[in-house]
Amino acid sequence: MNEVSLAKPLNEIRTGLGWDVHRLAAGRPLILGGVTVPSELGLEGHSDADILSHAITDALLGAAALGDIGMHFPDTDPRWKGADSLLFLAHAAGLVRDLGFTIVNVDSTVILERPKLKDYRQPIRESLARTLALEIDRVSVKFKTAERVGPVGEGRSAEAQAIVTLVR
Repeated sequence: MNEVSLAKPLNEIRTGLGWDVHRLAAGRPLILGGVTVPSELGLEGHSDADILSHAITDALLGAAALGDIGMHFPDTDPRWKGADSLLFLAHAAGLVRDLGFTIVNVDSTVILERPKLKDYRQPIRESLARTLALEIDRVSVKFKTAERVGPVGEGRSAEAQAIVTLVR
């Protein structure tokens, strides 16, 4: 019979996956990775609804087995009404570092029909890298459309996905 070892490996590598979706609404800012993108529609939510920061926050928390963004920043708590989501991201990064992890890299994708985001890639990467205290070459941000399929493709919502790698 095989025994399971509970000893921690010398070089422990963890991966976390994050995802977020919010409705698009008039009269709201479109904030992605802490950068405000000019748009007629923005993201609806309790905080600033920054789907990219939320997805990366969840990926960090998941990789370290620390739950999800809702456990740390519930949308029922008035303290987080309109909050800057980079605060959530910085908090999650601090928690994983407190556990002895180093953030190796972040790879993320924003899925949004319009506006086109290519001109905002560098400022978004810089904002995320600064918040996470990472070199910019460790932060990837990609943009996709949903090819007019589903709620994102119909221009009713936007999504973000992220994966992070940690090492301890």
